[in-house]
Amino acid sequence: EGVRSQCTVMTNRGFGILGDRLYMATLDMHLVALDAKTGNVIWDVAVDDYQKGFSITHAPLLIDGKVIVGVTAGECALTGFLDAFDAATGKKLWRFWSIPQKGDPARDTWAGDSADYGGSPTWTTGTYDVETDTLFWPTGNPGPDYYGGGRAGDNLYSNCVLALDPNSGKLKWYFQFTPHDTHDWDANETPVLMNATFRGKPRKLLIQANRNGFYYVLDRLTGEFLLGKSFGNQNWAEGLDAKGRPILKPNMDPTPEGTYVCPDAAGNTNWSSPSYDSRTGLFYVAVKEACALYISEIKPPKPGEPFTGGGPQVDMKRGTPGFVRALDPMTGDKRWDFPLHVGSHAAGVLSTAGGVVFAASHDGYLIALDARTGKELWHYQTGTQLLSSPISFSVGGKEMIPISTSSSLVTFALP
Repeated sequence: EGVRSQCTVMTNRGFGILGDRLYMATLDMHLVALDAKTGNVIWDVAVDDYQKGFSITHAPLLIDGKVIVGVTAGECALTGFLDAFDAATGKKLWRFWSIPQKGDPARDTWAGDSADYGGSPTWTTGTYDVETDTLFWPTGNPGPDYYGGGRAGDNLYSNCVLALDPNSGKLKWYFQFTPHDTHDWDANETPVLMNATFRGKPRKLLIQANRNGFYYVLDRLTGEFLLGKSFGNQNWAEGLDAKGRPILKPNMDPTPEGTYVCPDAAGNTNWSSPSYDSRTGLFYVAVKEACALYISEIKPPKPGEPFTGGGPQVDMKRGTPGFVRALDPMTGDKRWDFPLHVGSHAAGVLSTAGGVVFAASHDGYLIALDARTGKELWHYQTGTQLLSSPISFSVGGKEMIPISTSSSLVTFALP
């Protein structure tokens, strides 16, 4: 029997490498360790039963002899989790459920039995902080996506960043960006770690540009909310309160007739990588400013089957204007914008020590920008759609900038 595909995305976002091994997570819920030189299978374990409707679409995270993997579960009437495995043997070490289990007071943030099928997927790779030995993992939408009537409450731990002890899987703290989300604004965007003096005090910070249209600064030791500011065209909230909770505008939930809200369900940014440059002091984000008519419907849950509670219709008159946007990470203020010919935030951005920001557009251009001003330096048409982020490495002292297209690998090098 083939992999179920009715309610999840059929994609793979990369691999993990540790020593001479390559680690791959699969759509049918396996985690595989390969010999990097030969491709031979060293071990192969089933993370869970794919026939339930789960899949794994992200690159595993390798830390301190452990392989960490999450799951897609946001549209399938399933519950998300995060697993750790021993990198040497494939033995499972721990599991953290991203929906509170019975006995956890946070389960009261779900009305009735809605937590049993509430989503909160862990479908992108988290971030590890070696300084505090903390794993930061973002979570996605509660289910159903667009109808919240049956799941009253904040719906923890959906749309959160989770701070976990990587040795035990125990929760240190959490911060929820969009309580009781009804617009599919997963918080699975990359958490970026930085140390900086914030308002006169040296702090260990976690920053994130979120799909909901707000930029956040958190204290990564405690999860304390320090700053939040709209960075896109969001129209659903007046702002954030002193604890970082959205101050909601009335009548913004989806309805059977449709409610017009910005951004669309893909968000003002998404899973593709942002980049922080300590030299310029700027945070670079791929941005999209689309809007949509959000329509809700009531449908009973059936695990493994589509469970969205409606859907959005993108405003095609407005289109999907895209940008590479530079933010001041200490204030959230916009410093510069570079408009993309075809709106997209599918490809991430990369800042380099040479003062260049590399970005990519949906219509196939690799673009080099001045990191301080956003001025275009050059561009190259790769001939096909770009969905991945550029990366950088050196060979024999020569810097390489490769990017994978939908059909090839294109590499640039300094002379």
